[in-house]
Amino acid sequence: MIIPISAFGLQILRVKCKNINPDYPNLPDLINNMWETMYNANGVGLAAPQINLGIKLFVIDTTIFKNDNENTEIIPFKKVFINAKITKEIGDEWSFNEGCLSIPEIREDITRKSIITIEYYDENFKKHTDKFDGLNARVIQHEYDHINGILFIDKLSVLRKRMIKAKLTNISKGKINTDYKMRFVR
Repeated sequence: MIIPISAFGLQILRVKCKNINPDYPNLPDLINNMWETMYNANGVGLAAPQINLGIKLFVIDTTIFKNDNENTEIIPFKKVFINAKITKEIGDEWSFNEGCLSIPEIREDITRKSIITIEYYDENFKKHTDKFDGLNARVIQHEYDHINGILFIDKLSVLRKRMIKAKLTNISKGKINTDYKMRFVR
């Protein structure tokens, strides 16, 4: 089932999410719905707050990066991250043009560390500690920020935020067109 994506301006996107346990109600269905919602919106990641849930859960599929550019050195993956915690961010900072399903029509260059270590549970509640780099690390950092109430636009300079303020206001009021369902401030 495709779920409407929460738009910028909704309070759920600013919530510091809570851990869940293996008996979270209908977890397999929720994860399947998140995959379906993300693919329907042509996303590479989707966090629970983006579908109006304040829980530490996100899904990522980076295979599109490999399919888009044969020269990319990315090793694509598709994973579910539950109760994730980034334990280390190292390496050179690098800038990349990011976007977000909750903030359509806005893309900005964001600087992030190139290598992360993250602890998380998969959909079967098996615990993992993995290291990721490059675009994979970046997508994880973006979705991890969501479960901590942080949006990629929070990493912009004050001047840049002022420059996109009108666009953000339009998004929060639903004055945008997307190819996917969204939930707006009422």
